[in-house]
Amino acid sequence: MATAPCIPSEEYFARIAKFQAIIQNAGLDACLVHGTESDFANVRYLSEYWPTFEQAGVFVPAKGKPVLLIGPESEKYALGRSVIKDVKLMLNYRESAEPDYPGIKLATYKDVVKTAMGSRKLKKLGLVGTAVMTKPTLDAVASQLPGVEVVAADALFRPLRWVKSPNELACHRKAFKIAEKAVEAMRNELKPGMTEFQAIGIAQREIYANGGEYEGHSLYCFGGDRTSNGISRPTSAKLKKNEIIQLNIGARVCGYSSSIGLPVWFGSIPKEQLALVEFGLRAHKYTIELMKAGVNAGDIAKAYTKWGVDQGWGDYMLYGPVHGLGIMETESPWIETTSDYKLQENMTYQIDTFFTGNGYGLRWERGCAVKKGGCELFSKKFMSMDDCKLD
Repeated sequence: MATAPCIPSEEYFARIAKFQAIIQNAGLDACLVHGTESDFANVRYLSEYWPTFEQAGVFVPAKGKPVLLIGPESEKYALGRSVIKDVKLMLNYRESAEPDYPGIKLATYKDVVKTAMGSRKLKKLGLVGTAVMTKPTLDAVASQLPGVEVVAADALFRPLRWVKSPNELACHRKAFKIAEKAVEAMRNELKPGMTEFQAIGIAQREIYANGGEYEGHSLYCFGGDRTSNGISRPTSAKLKKNEIIQLNIGARVCGYSSSIGLPVWFGSIPKEQLALVEFGLRAHKYTIELMKAGVNAGDIAKAYTKWGVDQGWGDYMLYGPVHGLGIMETESPWIETTSDYKLQENMTYQIDTFFTGNGYGLRWERGCAVKKGGCELFSKKFMSMDDCKLD
């Protein structure tokens, strides 16, 4: 059996060193990187640590050694998983039930600074992960580090994750191969009358049986009006004939996510719905043609939007056609009409083609890596109308 792709420890240390150079150039003394169990990407990117129940952080000094910050219950777990071996247990990273943990020795940010920076002074601190940073963490920073200037530093950190290394690309490719197997199993085994939960169980079985470490995101299998939702979840509702059923199935390998989306159905669907499905597939393939290194991201979104309007489907479009892909299935950078940056080789994206009608909707989706002359699709399966009909 082939060795599963992974991110070696030296790659994590190289990321930290690169980030430290950015911190120095920005005139900061350190950055505090935050993550949660559900939005763990920034912390895992630097440490390989993924918190469970609790939250986590990485304190990265401009010069010195990083420190992993965890809740009071996870010391043994963190030491066994993280590439960063300086670990501090802190109350503000505890689980949301907020136990007191009497008898457990806990650190403060002053302890963290001393470990990471020695005698050097902390005057200006950048915060990364501010969209998910909690009030207990912000309060602890303010009370334990009085006089320190605190600034948002997400814009400094995010671009580090945009261009993927060969190891990261290998993880994505494997994740998409697993997602393909899960989608194929669902196409073979779904039946009318099966609940959406039962359908998701098929995908989960295949993800774990084929080497996935977890689902890439909340898996989609739902029908009827909920297909018109931009974001939704499966329920105990039963799959029905003659209506669109939306599948979006993703796996995770060594942190890196995937997702493959397509509309399917039993029997037949109304002509207007079929027409939108066909247009959605054409729009999906048109977007693929636009993806190449050197192109301005905003120009891609503008061309896509104009094309959709010219085709007569502008009223069915909800948002931009592409979003970033990495440790999170949806992450920075997006491709929208307001975007102003150029695509670079080995940036990775989800081509996310979503349209919504009156009581129905659909999404065609797959990932890609940007290349000079176009893009590498991580999956070339399920790109035909023939893939939609299940009986």
